Amino acid sequence: MDAIELLLTRQSSPRLVAPAPDEAQLNQILAAAVRVPDHGSLTPWEFIIAKDEGLTRLGALFVEAMQSEGADEAALAKAGNMPLRAPMVVTVVAKVTEHPKVPPLEQHIAAGCACMAMQQAAFAMGLGGIWRTGPLAFNRHLHQAMGLSAQDQIVGFLYLGTPAVKAPLKQQKSPESAVRYL
Repeated sequence: MDAIELLLTRQSSPRLVAPAPDEAQLNQILAAAVRVPDHGSLTPWEFIIAKDEGLTRLGALFVEAMQSEGADEAALAKAGNMPLRAPMVVTVVAKVTEHPKVPPLEQHIAAGCACMAMQQAAFAMGLGGIWRTGPLAFNRHLHQAMGLSAQDQIVGFLYLGTPAVKAPLKQQKSPESAVRYL
C-alpha cells in the first residue's frame, strides 16, 4: 500500500479481535510514532501498552477512576470491560516539558500525531485500530494511578488488533468544505 492510498483509505476499526500486533509489528508501529514532527526534539509522548493481564489492570484503573466520580454500577461495569474490546490498548500521553520555543499545545499535537502514526502503521500492516478518548482521558484520578504528572495529558487510548469484520470504505469527504483562501 503506498502512502497516498493509506491516507485516503484509512478508517477506524471499532470491532477488534486477536491477534494483537506481534512484537515485530509493535516495534514498527512504535517506530512510526516517534518519527512524527517533534519541534525541539523534546519527545513529548509516552506510550503505555496494555495487553493480556495488562488489559484487566487497565480496566480496574478505569473502574477506580469512575468510582472517584461517583459512577453507578452500570457505568462501573462498562468501564471495567472497555479495555477488553481489543487485544491491545496503547495509552498515548503528552509529556509536556517547559520550553521557551515549544508551547504545551504543540507538544500535545505532537503526541496526537504519534497516535495517528501508530494507527496508520497498524492499518498499513493489515491490522485495525481505533483512537478513543472520552472522559477517562481527562480523569485526574486515572492520571495519578497511571503514574502521570500534573502537566501530562492522555491524548487517547489506541485500541489495536485484527478487524473482526471488513468494514465498507466510508464515503470520502470533500476537502472543499473545509477550505478557504486568503
